[in-house]
Amino acid sequence: MGEYEITTAGIREMTIFLRWAEDEGWNPGRGDRLPFHAADPHGFLLGKLDAEPVTCVSAVRYGARYGFIGFYIAKPPVRGQGYGIQAWRAAMKHLEGRNVGLDGVVEQQDNYRRSGFRTAWNHVRYAGVPHAEEPPGDITLVDAGTVPFGTPASYDRRFFPGPRDAFLSLWVAAPGHTALVALRDGELRGFGAVRPAGTGARVGPLHAASDDVALALLNGLSAAQQGEPVALDVPDANGAAIRLVERLGLEPNFECARMYTGGVPEIDLPGIYAATTIELG
Repeated sequence: MGEYEITTAGIREMTIFLRWAEDEGWNPGRGDRLPFHAADPHGFLLGKLDAEPVTCVSAVRYGARYGFIGFYIAKPPVRGQGYGIQAWRAAMKHLEGRNVGLDGVVEQQDNYRRSGFRTAWNHVRYAGVPHAEEPPGDITLVDAGTVPFGTPASYDRRFFPGPRDAFLSLWVAAPGHTALVALRDGELRGFGAVRPAGTGARVGPLHAASDDVALALLNGLSAAQQGEPVALDVPDANGAAIRLVERLGLEPNFECARMYTGGVPEIDLPGIYAATTIELG
């Protein structure tokens, strides 16, 4: 057995996380590296066997009380040899004392339950080119990068358990990303973003006060893709969101469980029409 060492990944090594996630069929965004790393520069752990990367996991801290696990991957040749569980323990230690969330793929959910995680709801990935449907005319979409950053950041806190300003500031402005806010009667009523991925584009977050606001945002975000398919990770606990994407002709092709070690955070779940990412919450 060679020498196995777990180190904090540098920003250039983030390409390994994204490449392996692509190999797993998770379809990460092409430009995720910089905003992901900014969320917690100490939260991306790379396991190396004789200096060769063989495992990865993210353990991103949000504020003082919340954390999120993602990118839990061991390269196929080393699976079942104990390297992955060592990386997992290092990640959980990084988040010690916090309520920890993750999006668990079906084949790993029993293992996560044994580690103290409990299912809150499922995220169902819906994909396709949405059918054209006209939203009400009193909703105005504005480039999120043109409004004071505190406005969408404050709105985001309704839907996410911790502050993530560093991540959001890059998410809004990253190359290839389109981020929009929805205004009705001059008041912010929704926020959404879309980014290019390995296949098509990923919408997330999609936060909205109502179905018609979510529809307007999804129309605007989809239009930016010029006919390319989009994918959304929709919480099945939000029946209105499921009905909307199915009405627009999107079809499910992937599912994972949102799980927490502590209680389900107090967030505006009825307003979440698509999660930001399954990798970072």
